Amino acid sequence: MQQVATDPGGEELSLAERAYRAIRDRLVMLEIRPGAPINEEQLAQSLGVGRTPVREALKRLQYERMITTYPRRGTFATDVNITDLAHISEVRQELEPLAAAQAARRATAADRATLTGLRRELDGAGSSGRDPAELMHLDLQVHRAVYAATHNPYLEDTLVRHDNLATRIWCLFVDRLSDMAGHVEEHGPLIEAIVAGDPDTAARLARSHVEGFEQAIRAAI
Repeated sequence: MQQVATDPGGEELSLAERAYRAIRDRLVMLEIRPGAPINEEQLAQSLGVGRTPVREALKRLQYERMITTYPRRGTFATDVNITDLAHISEVRQELEPLAAAQAARRATAADRATLTGLRRELDGAGSSGRDPAELMHLDLQVHRAVYAATHNPYLEDTLVRHDNLATRIWCLFVDRLSDMAGHVEEHGPLIEAIVAGDPDTAARLARSHVEGFEQAIRAAI
């Protein structure tokens, strides 16, 4: 029987899932730089797992466009291409409002408690001295909590993948963005609308957030 680990939310994770999440987030945050070679053995050692879970994780990440394999050359982290921004935003502008609205309709008491906790973390994010990496981790947590609250695994999976790709672009330009904390703090009213069960306001705020993200990146180029 495959060994499992448990995440902070109490969910049991297989070693392959644990490896997937860890490698995914290293790629998202550019801890594994775009174009860098992917070494299965080194990843397995750093994660404390065998090579089989890492190999399974890498198969998923290739499908999600986070890594790519070239015949006779090996496997590499995909490049971050700014020309992908329009395509990613096109998807997110349609699906993020849907997710926010469905979260407002379907969020359980546990979902609302998680979101309320994140809302408290957002207070004063800009004045708390958090570094950009911490702010981006918080942004990812908020997005993933909203997607989970939709209770639609297909919608959640699609949006997590596209948000990951968008965050890689954000990381690439973080030094040029003037108000990163403000962008993260925008989630406050969105969370309040979801917790209050207001799907129309949640959808409107989600769309505005995605549009503002694209505009900020283009201004930084």
